[in-house]
Amino acid sequence: MVKISKTITLKLIFFISIIALTSAFFIEYVLGHQPCNLCVLERFPYLLALIIIVLNYKFINFEKRFLLLLILIFLAATILSLYHLGIEQGFIEESLVCDLKDGSNLLSKEDILKQLQEKSVSCKDVTFKILGLSLTSYNIIISILIVYFTSKAYLNYDKN
Repeated sequence: MVKISKTITLKLIFFISIIALTSAFFIEYVLGHQPCNLCVLERFPYLLALIIIVLNYKFINFEKRFLLLLILIFLAATILSLYHLGIEQGFIEESLVCDLKDGSNLLSKEDILKQLQEKSVSCKDVTFKILGLSLTSYNIIISILIVYFTSKAYLNYDKN
């Protein structure tokens, strides 16, 4: 099997994170598909990965710890995406995370009417698919691959 060094792994994660965030913003702002709350939350691991990888080049002495942090972040991303997929498929009921608007700050009937007129996106509604799969499905695949290759780089860290 091909060995992938920790440097290549970090560069790939950086590139994948840029592509994932750019694609998400393109789909939202150019194509007009509004994300649900979980879709927005699923962007944070990629943003954190970009920050960690940039910090890694500044603080190279902490590289092994940064790899471990990336593993933990993308494990959490995998769990979040699996939860979202469960909601999309109807296996799990929507939770408060999926509640689009916080009703506690509505003070007047005009605010309530305005909120009712706004188009809302449910976490169970898939508004965009590529080759029949939701973006959540792709996020699961990407997160698992990142965890796998980053774990290999972490476990082989002293050998490289």
